[in-house]
Amino acid sequence: MGLLSAGTPLSWDDTKKVADHIRSHGITQFLHIWDRLKDKNGDELLWGDEIEYMVVVLDDKTKNAKLSLRQTEILTKLSSIVNNLSLETEDAIAIPTFHPEYGRYMLESTPGSPFTGSITDLLSVEKNMRYRRTLARRYLKPNEIPLTLTSFPRLGSPGQFTEPYHNPHDAVSSHSLFLPEQITNPHARFPTLTANIRRRRGSKVAINLPIFVDEKTPRPFIDPTIPWDRSIYAEDPEAKNGAALPDHIYMDAMGFGMGCCCLQLTYQACNVSDARRLYDGLIPIGPIMLALTAGSPIWRGFLSDVDCRWNVVAGSVDDRTVEERGLKPLEHDRFKIPKSRYDSVDFLWLLTPASIIVYGSMHIAHLFIRDPLVVFSETIDQDDKESSDHFENIQSTNWQTLRFKPPPPKSPIGWRVEFRSMEVQMTDYENAAYAVFITLLSRAILSFNLNFYIPISKVDENMSRAQGRGASQSEKFYFRKDVCPGGNSPKSSGSSSPVDESRPKDRKMRNCFPPPEIPENGVPKGPVEEEYSEMTIHEIINGKGDSYPGLLGLIWAYIDTLDVSQQELSKIHSYLDLIRRRANGSLLTPATWVRNFVRTHPAYAHDSVVTQEINYDLIVAVDEIERGVRNVADLLPEDYTGGEADGGSISP
Repeated sequence: MGLLSAGTPLSWDDTKKVADHIRSHGITQFLHIWDRLKDKNGDELLWGDEIEYMVVVLDDKTKNAKLSLRQTEILTKLSSIVNNLSLETEDAIAIPTFHPEYGRYMLESTPGSPFTGSITDLLSVEKNMRYRRTLARRYLKPNEIPLTLTSFPRLGSPGQFTEPYHNPHDAVSSHSLFLPEQITNPHARFPTLTANIRRRRGSKVAINLPIFVDEKTPRPFIDPTIPWDRSIYAEDPEAKNGAALPDHIYMDAMGFGMGCCCLQLTYQACNVSDARRLYDGLIPIGPIMLALTAGSPIWRGFLSDVDCRWNVVAGSVDDRTVEERGLKPLEHDRFKIPKSRYDSVDFLWLLTPASIIVYGSMHIAHLFIRDPLVVFSETIDQDDKESSDHFENIQSTNWQTLRFKPPPPKSPIGWRVEFRSMEVQMTDYENAAYAVFITLLSRAILSFNLNFYIPISKVDENMSRAQGRGASQSEKFYFRKDVCPGGNSPKSSGSSSPVDESRPKDRKMRNCFPPPEIPENGVPKGPVEEEYSEMTIHEIINGKGDSYPGLLGLIWAYIDTLDVSQQELSKIHSYLDLIRRRANGSLLTPATWVRNFVRTHPAYAHDSVVTQEINYDLIVAVDEIERGVRNVADLLPEDYTGGEADGGSISP
């Protein structure tokens, strides 16, 4: 969650005074990094995941599931024990690390040390994830559980949704009607970020999701939980004056978005050129994976007509003024800005080596139209050759589907790409499957010089479509028709075919690839509109006849270049088969499963309301699914054994 610097945070008025200073020195810091490391080459594949948990308290007597606000206490215990784990770790599992996140009920975990390109490491990610969850469970109370759920269904609902309870009327930094101040991590960065977004914007953030209209949902739906007839703060009339829309679920604070959990993956590239190629290659994949991992259909205790978190998070940090949003002519601000700070990618780096400088400059420039949001007085003056804090101040508060990450100063770390669009899944098995899928796809992109380019406007349209109810099965998405150089798709023997021993195999996934060949006369181009078409996710993932092999076909072709044992092949197949079945609809997305759970619950009144009792039963069910206690053949393969037993997984 960005830089957790110690110091005295500036108010928004004081931050605005030093904004140009931060931007100018941030760009200078990036240029120093570029000059030193633009020719850095030969870095091995190192990669890792970030998983966010929410800690939930189960009250069996009152049938209430609440968010535990003990993050600081839990992290202190985890930090203490992790420091001593080197004496008891087994099977060379890297000692994990746990980090604070925006919500005081959230824990973020990483492997502790990165995975490498070895097949053994690739297939150890699930065990590592399980180890982290096991450690977290060990230092929770008996009635607390660590859930990997994208959004807490009753966050901001009337009644008690936190433990301990806090009154939302005390929300100083957000002025929210629904979320108390204590929902936010107490580190100075987080309440300052919340307050400065509101102050810069000139109003509270306003998030509106369409309500899911069920048989007995009132029409029009006017949110009865909004205090329409009373004012707590001067800004509260915003809801009545148009911020809250009819037939929508209204949210008014950063916590609704930044309190969500997700799965993120970061890859170190061989050099800046390969990082740029990987960045471009994964941009069109972001919306596809958002739809395929959809897991958040409930907000503030109501069923919505969307399945994903993305627009909620985008709205929760939208600090643009009315002029920047285009609602008034530019008078006091410099730009009309079409997107929130948290949104889909705006820039491609493009293919030619010369474009690294040109489009790299444009990429950095488009990030730096934003103001810094949190500045600590002690860090204003820095040595630009030795620090990158001002650069990261802007970089880390541009939350996009992909992040291009330069090497930190004085570090052996190389150029990296972070893939950020996926929703976290209920089980470590699912999260591992998606991590394995994206990792293998990243290698196929670089190994085969795959070309997924489509216009950014079509990527944006895909992001919008990806969030709709049931989008993974009901929507079509723009995707490139010919993704292979010269139109020649790499051939795969398939997961069940014998390994071809006639050609040398790589035991490790490589990280340095020759650049794509560009013909002397350039690449012939026709109309851009003929380069892509609308496809279903089933077609994008699993293929479309002989004309397009699908992402899984490309991945299996890449796997054929690797030296893998039959046991390893079986495990890879189990992960990729989950992706295949989610794409063809034979397994549900988490969002669809959750929606079905609510709509078939005996206490559901078919009025779009997710009550305290329904929420409790849902949270219990999710925990039981993760531990393998509850069988859900429509969500997971029948041979899923759960995470409670050591090594629980999919049987080979």
